[in-house]
Amino acid sequence: MTSNTTQPTPNAAPAPAPAPAPAPVHHEGGAACPMDYILRMLMGPWTTYIVYNLRAYGPQRFGELKRRVAGISAKMLTERLRTLEGAGLIKRDYEATIPPKVTYSLTPRGHELDEVLEKLGEVAVRWQTEDRAGNKKSELKAA
Repeated sequence: MTSNTTQPTPNAAPAPAPAPAPAPVHHEGGAACPMDYILRMLMGPWTTYIVYNLRAYGPQRFGELKRRVAGISAKMLTERLRTLEGAGLIKRDYEATIPPKVTYSLTPRGHELDEVLEKLGEVAVRWQTEDRAGNKKSELKAA
């Protein structure tokens, strides 16, 4: 009787383990920071300010958001909103009314940044306070 099962060859080497994925590399040749992708996205012009306003005030229409992000042009706001939408951080709700009603809000992915942005805000306030106090102390020393 013959069997259809194959027997392992006694001297056969075990199957090689899959090679680990290469580590991302910066242009300078060093290992990439795992946060590089997200930091580059958030550090775009006006980006954190837009995300902050959507987080602090909830869903907003374009004009309202433009007023809250003082100094941004309509063109730049449109570009940043499209980038954030493409990254899945914000949602654009369009209602076909006259005039059209477009509302922007954070997505669940955008809300994943809540704790991080809260902590960064706390550090920013503390550093500003420390720096101001440091400047006052140096002014007192100079006087």
